[in-house]
Amino acid sequence: MIVDDHEIVRRGIAEIVDRSDNLEVVAEAGTVADALRRADLVLPDVILIDLQLPDGTGIDIMDELSHSHPEIKPIVLTSFDDDEALAESLQKGARAYVLKTVRGAEITDVIKAVAAGRVLLDERTVTRRRADHDDPTADLTPSERKVLELIGDGLSNREIGEKLGVAEKTVKNHITSLLSKMGLQRRTQVAAWVAGQRAAAWRN
Repeated sequence: MIVDDHEIVRRGIAEIVDRSDNLEVVAEAGTVADALRRADLVLPDVILIDLQLPDGTGIDIMDELSHSHPEIKPIVLTSFDDDEALAESLQKGARAYVLKTVRGAEITDVIKAVAAGRVLLDERTVTRRRADHDDPTADLTPSERKVLELIGDGLSNREIGEKLGVAEKTVKNHITSLLSKMGLQRRTQVAAWVAGQRAAAWRN
């Protein structure tokens, strides 16, 4: 069963799955409510779940199914490469966590492995990922962090100086320092990094 609020995504996945030997899409849903209702009716072996849905999250579906149908094996298929989402998915019983950048053949391999009882996700994976995702802002001073956020808000150096009550030259010094600490070369890269971090807050 496929749960995603974008019909074109569901259709694309369904085509890939249906072309594979021994796999069949038995239902599709675009909301949490629809997913739970259809899961009750068709009792799929495996359910592919997107995390963000119009009336809740994939976590809500897994939470409910863990009580009502614990035999259904959930796979998270999402665009969020996010450690918090990964950890929550694991906690609620996800057997695998797959990004939508995955190739079609890999999706069917994961489905078959999970259907056979394998778990492609465990606490060690989450811990290791967190260790690999070192925070590039860890060494920033409080002032540099404020400058970082304001760059992300689209403010110029002069506007940042006015907001923080410091000279524009001081702002430039903060930016030079934070670029060095974060391993970046340009102000635009800082803005892009902040935008990426804000987008990765997957529940927003």
